[in-house]
Amino acid sequence: MGNWTSLPTTTFSTAPWEAAGNRSNSSGADGGDTPPLPSPPDKGDNASNCNCHAWDYGIRAGLVQNVVSKWDLVCDNAWKVHIAKFSLLVGLIFGYLITGCIADWVGRRPVLLFSIIFILIFGLTVALSVNVTMFSTLRFFEGFCLAGIILTLYALRIELCPPGKRFMITMVASFVAMAGQFLMPGLAALCRDWQVLQALIICPFLLMLLYWSIFPESLRWLMATQQFESAKRLILHFTQKNRMNPEGDIKGVMPELEKELSRRPKKVCIVKVVGTRNLWKNIVVLCVNSLTGYGIHHCFARSMMGHEVKVPLLENFYADYYTTASIALVSCLAMCVVVRFLGRRGGLLLFMILTALASLLQLGLLNLIGKYSQHPDSELQLKLAVGMSDSVKDKFSIAFSIVGMFASHAVGSLSVFFCAEITPTVIRCGGLGLVLASAGFGMLTAPIIELHNQKGYFLHHIIFACCTLICIICILLLPESRDQNLPENISNGEHYTRQPLLPHKKGEQPLLLTNAELKDYSGLHDAAASGDTLPEGATANGMKAM
Repeated sequence: MGNWTSLPTTTFSTAPWEAAGNRSNSSGADGGDTPPLPSPPDKGDNASNCNCHAWDYGIRAGLVQNVVSKWDLVCDNAWKVHIAKFSLLVGLIFGYLITGCIADWVGRRPVLLFSIIFILIFGLTVALSVNVTMFSTLRFFEGFCLAGIILTLYALRIELCPPGKRFMITMVASFVAMAGQFLMPGLAALCRDWQVLQALIICPFLLMLLYWSIFPESLRWLMATQQFESAKRLILHFTQKNRMNPEGDIKGVMPELEKELSRRPKKVCIVKVVGTRNLWKNIVVLCVNSLTGYGIHHCFARSMMGHEVKVPLLENFYADYYTTASIALVSCLAMCVVVRFLGRRGGLLLFMILTALASLLQLGLLNLIGKYSQHPDSELQLKLAVGMSDSVKDKFSIAFSIVGMFASHAVGSLSVFFCAEITPTVIRCGGLGLVLASAGFGMLTAPIIELHNQKGYFLHHIIFACCTLICIICILLLPESRDQNLPENISNGEHYTRQPLLPHKKGEQPLLLTNAELKDYSGLHDAAASGDTLPEGATANGMKAM
């Protein structure tokens, strides 16, 4: 049935009696005591004498033995493959939500350390699974711990970098992750067995235990939560390690900390965002964007790989895998250029518009052409039917799918990065957890559609296409965070309001003003400051006409 662990878009619910390879007869050496396999469901009475006792899988790529072949997850047991996929994604979703709140309460460093320790335990135990139930359960906890690692490292990178370097460092981390994605098929071919591969990809987490000595606790988080005693110790550690003079190089910092040592720490939970006016709106918009980006990405991938093709995808496994990975790589390269010139909000808006166009053209134009080609009622429709063959339609569909995968990957990545920048430090991990969990829900739609054998695939695509149109409008409500300092507390994040996409022309009166800008525009604060009273007939916007 092929390598389940290598390509998420591979379908395993097809009839295995044609694709599973040769079957061994009961006359074999190992067929004496095992019960016969059930007859093929599509052969009727002609297969009533089938007396097979074991599957012989003709795996053409990747691992020689995988989860499907080890526990015969075919026919009536094929649904267990999708449950194993569910378990990892559901573990990621719960991990993002829970570890995000914990990291805002106890710190990024302890959550990172415990996540690394437990992913080593659960990851190595997965390789020793004795049945598919144990495998799926342990994969849930493995995904939970992996979410804690991803979340805390993302927050630490954002909080340690200056404003001009945040996006560059995030893109470097993305390229490193893609390097691992490109190396995975080669590792699978070398390991040959899924248990060896599982142990091999978990063992490098041992090196991450060194992060406890490399990465300090986020000084920005300590200061934002008023943990000044810990912040003082960390600053002194930095000065000693870098051989700095505390009295000269950081003059004025230590006396100010000494004054604030009596304050109690003030930690905040993500639920506090409910009482805000602008902050919750920004987080909800980014959650919907990440859900749409990662959800519709699967729709484009299935269209490109050919979800209606009856030939197994395993024959072109490497081509499909590296095509998907290459599109993601090109998407990240394009993000580096677009975000540099258009900013975070402008880049997100551009990629969302491309996603919506690709989706609507694929759903509307190609289906309309197919309808005309089947029932040409006029001369124009006849010309369209003659000029547009099935092969040309397939090429257009592949082209739209590539553009959609390219843009939707950028939408999902930018939404997560955008959230990390506009969420205050005191609740940054909680906000990141919400957006990443929404992305996990988007990815969860892929195994759900596969579990139902692609039923409802067209409706699934239509729903996400409608969401892209809503997201285009909502993106305009977001602020621009390029070259801006990170907000530290909820009040800073609440005043992080949106700016117009295009700068105002000189002498042009803006239509939407904040309260501070309204005071500056009306000149009321100048009159109050000088003690002068307003002249008779004056209003906030000028002189009242007589």
